[in-house]
Amino acid sequence: MTTTATGTVEVDLGGRTVTVPKDGLYDRFRMDTPLDEVARDPRVPGVDFFRTLPKTQVDSPIGPTRTPNFYYAMSSARLTMLAPTRAIRKRLPAELAPLEVAPGLGLASVMLFRYDVCDIDFYTEAAVGVAVRPARHGGLGLADLASALGDDHLHSYVFSLPVNTRIAQVRGHDGYGFPKWVTELDVDIDETRTTARIANADGGVDLAFSAPTPKQKRHASGAKVSTLTSYTQRDGSWFSTLNQTNVLASGTSLLPRGIDLTLGEGRVSDDLRSLKPIRAIQFDVNTGAQAALHMPVPFSVR
Repeated sequence: MTTTATGTVEVDLGGRTVTVPKDGLYDRFRMDTPLDEVARDPRVPGVDFFRTLPKTQVDSPIGPTRTPNFYYAMSSARLTMLAPTRAIRKRLPAELAPLEVAPGLGLASVMLFRYDVCDIDFYTEAAVGVAVRPARHGGLGLADLASALGDDHLHSYVFSLPVNTRIAQVRGHDGYGFPKWVTELDVDIDETRTTARIANADGGVDLAFSAPTPKQKRHASGAKVSTLTSYTQRDGSWFSTLNQTNVLASGTSLLPRGIDLTLGEGRVSDDLRSLKPIRAIQFDVNTGAQAALHMPVPFSVR
């Protein structure tokens, strides 16, 4: 481990060197942060959710690590749009099928995340993805659709997942198989407004977003827990990754107005354009949340 003069340290993740804040949570605890330590942070609303999720040590492509990765204070937003199933199928691996709201219509999303306190320190993230049918799940998709739109249990495939720190990129790309890269990425979410700006490789605008935040409703810890299952491929094999979110404050706008979505030049905008979105049908924002991101497990999707 190397300490720099800028208040950061270099650490090794399975042979990859990343820089993290000196004396930050990762520097001090390496994914095994004591919950009592976290509870003293005024930004953290409590740690009861995490006491029911014991961590385990696992081997991974980035070396031995503890799982789940805990997000103690975070906020998120998701803009859901109708998109032609034909366009979605062109981008999806053949083993997956789009979740349809009607014949020929699927769901594409732009997602924004701000992680203020987590095991790998502060970072921001954005995503372009589509809702898919649960792998190896037959029958009618009505229940899957209701669950997805209700934010109870969404199954997804992600095309773009930029982040603003190297440790988040290495863990997400090499450890989970997600299409992550590092860029300048600003995400701000409060009870009044939700904004984001994703920079491209030249420092210009890849994607920009601004919208009024839907009115928020408070939830007791553990009363509203949603799950997201993401499918990824790594070294020719399929994996599923489970994310559990403890929603503490949330709001939804149907057929939202005042959405300002600017597509520029870059990977995120290119991916969204390729899905040919038709119109926004729902805007979900969590101004307060916590999450547990589990390491991916092998999964047969055929």
